[in-house]
Amino acid sequence: MNHFFKVKTLEEVMSLTKEFSAVEPEIIPVSDAFSRVLAKDLFAKKDMPGFRRATMDGYAVAAKSTFGASESSPAWLDIAGTILMGEIPDTITLEPGQAVKISTGGMLPKGADSVVMVEYTQLIDETCVEIYKSVAPLQHVIDASEDFARQDMVLSKGTFIRPQEAGLAAGLGFTQIETFKIPKIGIISTGDEIIPIDQEPLPGKIRDINSYSLAGFIKEAFAIPIIYGIVKDDPDALREAVERAIKETDMVLISGGSSVGTKDYTVEVLSSLPDTQILVHGMSVSPGKPTILAKCGKKPVWGLPGQVVSAMVVLKIVIIPFLNKLKGLKKLDRTIKIRAKLTRNIASAQGRRDFVRVELVNKDGQLLAQPVLGKSGLIKTMIHADGLLEINDNVEGLEKDTVADIILL
Repeated sequence: MNHFFKVKTLEEVMSLTKEFSAVEPEIIPVSDAFSRVLAKDLFAKKDMPGFRRATMDGYAVAAKSTFGASESSPAWLDIAGTILMGEIPDTITLEPGQAVKISTGGMLPKGADSVVMVEYTQLIDETCVEIYKSVAPLQHVIDASEDFARQDMVLSKGTFIRPQEAGLAAGLGFTQIETFKIPKIGIISTGDEIIPIDQEPLPGKIRDINSYSLAGFIKEAFAIPIIYGIVKDDPDALREAVERAIKETDMVLISGGSSVGTKDYTVEVLSSLPDTQILVHGMSVSPGKPTILAKCGKKPVWGLPGQVVSAMVVLKIVIIPFLNKLKGLKKLDRTIKIRAKLTRNIASAQGRRDFVRVELVNKDGQLLAQPVLGKSGLIKTMIHADGLLEINDNVEGLEKDTVADIILL
């Protein structure tokens, strides 16, 4: 176990994402694209929107016909017709001094390059309209290729597909797109003291918290958790469970047994697996020092601390970027941070990266970060926490009133 004490820095651990590759791609309907990751660059097949369209209700005009128009000196334009929604105005060619009534989204006719908002017009009769405000070319208009031009790369490989990206693909006429599959993450909880949640714990026993909290974080990261249940402190049973999980999933999380205690078998079991390399056994972070990362074939397998807070912090800070690599994301760190002022001094040890649970409080328009104190076995500290304060390993803490980045939970 001597490699346990050769702890790696957080940066060294994160650099190991290059050891792993994304899962296989697949073709899916655009209707199912939300939260998936694009596996192939997407190019516009045509200009978008493909025609000049109005962004306001009013009158389509040639901008030069309105120059100098004002409330005291309006421009008088002849009405050459009305364009209905979805209509192709191929029978209308606007001449100087003419206007066409148009609705938002309507297609501009030939000769028109702008739209005067209806608020700045006054209908004189069915053949004439007064314009009280001049417009510039393309004002209140989306040009034919203003969104995207034909052959533009509109979305690149590795893009996380939000509703707006799915809408773009649909708007470009893609009924199917190529995305990476959703990774499956196996979760194994270990320890003689762990019991199922439907049982009443006797003295020395505790219900299985980690399987459910870790599964929740995995779902939040848009992956699929697969819970393999509780494995007692038995190397053979653990090996059997790990081998099954490696075969059936894309990444495995083993909760508990990652330290150097008498019954901590995780590193021993992983070392015994074929085609397996222990990449990490110990990180210079708190909480979460006794973390293991192994490469089993091409898959990452993690040994997490059994303490509930440690396991959650390690998953949130360290494992999620590796999961993002499996998902095919080009941006692996997608944490959201917010600035807040510390309400008290916080001590830290040099040479170790600390992640301190904090509660965020808005007081007199100032966002404050109030440390949530407690041991790593107390889940209530995560319940009360809104985020994590990261204290770098080259400082000895932070002073009260320091404004720092808070990683939102």
